[in-house]
Amino acid sequence: MRIIVDAFGGDNAPIEIIKGAALAVQTGVQVLLTGKRQEIEAIAAKEGVELNGITIVDAPDIIDMQDEPRSILKEHKNSSMAQGLRCLAAGDGDAFVSAGSTGAMVIGATFYVKRIRGISRAALAPLLPGEKGPFMLIDAGANVESRAEMLLQFAHMGSLYMTNVIGNGKPASVGLVNVGTEDTKGGELQKEAFALLKQSGLNFIGNIEARDIPAGIADVVVADGFTGNVILKLTEGVASTIMKNIKDIFYTNTITKAAALMLKPHLKEFKKKMDASEYGGAPLLGIKKPVIKAHGNADAQTIKNAIRVAAEFAKKDVISQIADAVKPLDNQ
Repeated sequence: MRIIVDAFGGDNAPIEIIKGAALAVQTGVQVLLTGKRQEIEAIAAKEGVELNGITIVDAPDIIDMQDEPRSILKEHKNSSMAQGLRCLAAGDGDAFVSAGSTGAMVIGATFYVKRIRGISRAALAPLLPGEKGPFMLIDAGANVESRAEMLLQFAHMGSLYMTNVIGNGKPASVGLVNVGTEDTKGGELQKEAFALLKQSGLNFIGNIEARDIPAGIADVVVADGFTGNVILKLTEGVASTIMKNIKDIFYTNTITKAAALMLKPHLKEFKKKMDASEYGGAPLLGIKKPVIKAHGNADAQTIKNAIRVAAEFAKKDVISQIADAVKPLDNQ
């Protein structure tokens, strides 16, 4: 399995990306790093990182978070991200990973790698920690505006991914984010999407409210991109605030510090359970080949996990299953 990695995408690039790629190689995958060759080699030598099992494809440019996403097609067509996506399209690797600009990756993947026939829009689908294990949020921001048939496609793609990659064949449950659980709740988009999902043949459990999402009420949480992105950012913020407050409580005085020492193994387990970086990154579903978006502040371990997820994504051949599933939806 060969995974293409954007060496200059993300806040901690390129050093953490290089280290993460080296860690991934130790697990048996091959890595193709795209980026400035001389800089990659110099940093690896300085940090003592072995590049065995890593192939470097030179890319002289970088697309930053502040750059216009569409610039990946012209002004930054020679960036490490654009080069990596072109390598994926050409068959030089089995999957692509980047911690860079989400907008640029969505546009670049759509233009260079192309969408699966029948898919209206690609969707960002991060895995988030829940009470019963990870759940998928789709779409989490790739599409600010969506149509009901797009939400139906998101549900099919998310269900196939969660069933085959995460659930080991167990049919994934699907819920539609709404302001209430009643069938008649929501605006026109939610009402139309509800009707389509009810007749979809998926394991659709109906409308779900935001407060029930973390409890793991559904394996796949379907939303338009605007709503999904708000849920994603709020979830990250709440998790961060909770962990900070727990830490502050345990460092209040000698007694609480002693209690923290006693509870340390359980606290570590809890932190790991609630850490989204454990799941590596968010698949961009709807693209013809596996594309994974790692978090912008990804460290080496997160990149290693993202590469693992990308390899698993490619191995399970979910994309061909998505292509088969959307054929009957083309006329809806």
